[in-house]
Amino acid sequence: MKTRSVLTACLLVLGALFAPGFGVLIATTEAHAVTKISHATATSMFRQVGITWSSSGNCSDRNNPTCTSFEQLNLATAQGAQTLKRATGCALNITGGTETGHASGTYSHWNGYKLDYAKGTCVTNYIKNTFTYIGVRGDGAPMWRSGSGNVYADEGNHWDVLYYNCGGC
Repeated sequence: MKTRSVLTACLLVLGALFAPGFGVLIATTEAHAVTKISHATATSMFRQVGITWSSSGNCSDRNNPTCTSFEQLNLATAQGAQTLKRATGCALNITGGTETGHASGTYSHWNGYKLDYAKGTCVTNYIKNTFTYIGVRGDGAPMWRSGSGNVYADEGNHWDVLYYNCGGC
């Protein structure tokens, strides 16, 4: 463990010297800390930039798969949605959040890392023309990676977005 701490300290110093902000990235990655927010906080953040949301069940219960919930969403995910809205200027409608019913895993909807967006020409063109195509996911969904590392998967009728960070907020 001591070797890992020394290595982290060295990386922080190198990052500060050669790439301002790099050291902060290393420290954040090392700690694996995420800030969780409530549904109310997320909806307030989305309203601030004009992002809408909808659910087939017209509800927000995290334990109901027909709802769209933002309970326990990562702050960086909500900020990433704001960044996407500001960068694109497109209409964004979230159709999936942290509710049950999505695929499991560490970087999942349930764990606050993902949002689903309704498809639209504006946002689709932005993603495909701005981000880097990185191949096809195991389920066949084509993927694009943003400059900040977030991954946008085209699931046919919606975009499934994995936010590792806020996208440059």
